[in-house]
Amino acid sequence: MKGIKKLNIIEKYGFTDEIKSSENNLGKLVWARVTSQHRDLYQVVTNQGFVQAKISGKMNHQIINTTEYPAVGDWVLISVEANATGIIRKLWPRKSILAREASGNDSSGQVIASNIDTIFICMSLNTNFNPRRVERYLTMAWDSGATPVVVLTKSDLCADITAKLRELEDVCMGVDTVVCSFEMKTGLDKLSAYIKPQKTVAFIGSSGVGKSSLINWFLGDSELETKQVREGDDKGRHTTTSRQLILLPNGGIVIDTPGMRELQLFVGNLSKTFEDITELAKECRFRDCSHQNEPGCAVKEAVKDGRLDADRLKSYLKLQREMSYSKMNSRQLENEKINQAFGSKKAMKKSRKHMQQIKRR
Repeated sequence: MKGIKKLNIIEKYGFTDEIKSSENNLGKLVWARVTSQHRDLYQVVTNQGFVQAKISGKMNHQIINTTEYPAVGDWVLISVEANATGIIRKLWPRKSILAREASGNDSSGQVIASNIDTIFICMSLNTNFNPRRVERYLTMAWDSGATPVVVLTKSDLCADITAKLRELEDVCMGVDTVVCSFEMKTGLDKLSAYIKPQKTVAFIGSSGVGKSSLINWFLGDSELETKQVREGDDKGRHTTTSRQLILLPNGGIVIDTPGMRELQLFVGNLSKTFEDITELAKECRFRDCSHQNEPGCAVKEAVKDGRLDADRLKSYLKLQREMSYSKMNSRQLENEKINQAFGSKKAMKKSRKHMQQIKRR
């Protein structure tokens, strides 16, 4: 149609005038977006198509934190060598970043996806359903700079959807919630409303909640492999093994992520996720109230008279501790855990001495 601009390749992947105007002297460098990563090798898309790329030695030397490495969704400037291999020279500042704590004993961050507009937090309405897990994902999502949407999948397996939604009333305050079923093809049109041309949606959630099945529906084929959940425990088996950015037929962009069995927070926005507790805390007698043993605690009083669910407060305190741990070094972390368990190192030694005396009897 006349008057409608024809998009080039990277414009289809979300390239904007804002990104373009941020660099005036490109020289031989070209813009690209990271679409997948396999260890230190990246696949990026440029106006000429897809290219395999690695970061330059200079860039690698300058990186201090693991979150500074390119991730799926990033915009980068690359040079294309004679052998058609791309060298990533520069990372464009991210407008949004979804990050978690790296697995294992490493307390550094791990970028899940970047430059995203919407986050689909997927959870199935079978035995996988867990409001505390949604709180954890929302805490991470609100800090990202993107807009979270809670997607409740497999509604065909749920006998009482109304009861499940009731459990999420406090958890999902201010968050759009969509109930859907891939098998019954219900609620999928509502999800489509969030997927718009040149806008990026990241799918996150546990294994087996149906992320790949939903993306396949948007794709119109079965490009992504899917598997059934295990019988007996409703736990999913990993299908997506690495993060990947995919362009949809309608012009929308999605990032599929591997299922996360355990999500350790690296950064998060507790005050947004727990707005009810944040408001109650304003009425506490002490400004730095920990909502545990202090007198005049409005939060504990709300639990006592039934205005606040005890499990929700427990979840808040747990996530608060977890986020404080992520900012500590190994020695600080050890001391803090000792204080949480015993009150002090002196109390810990006293407890150990007492246990040793009991064993000798």
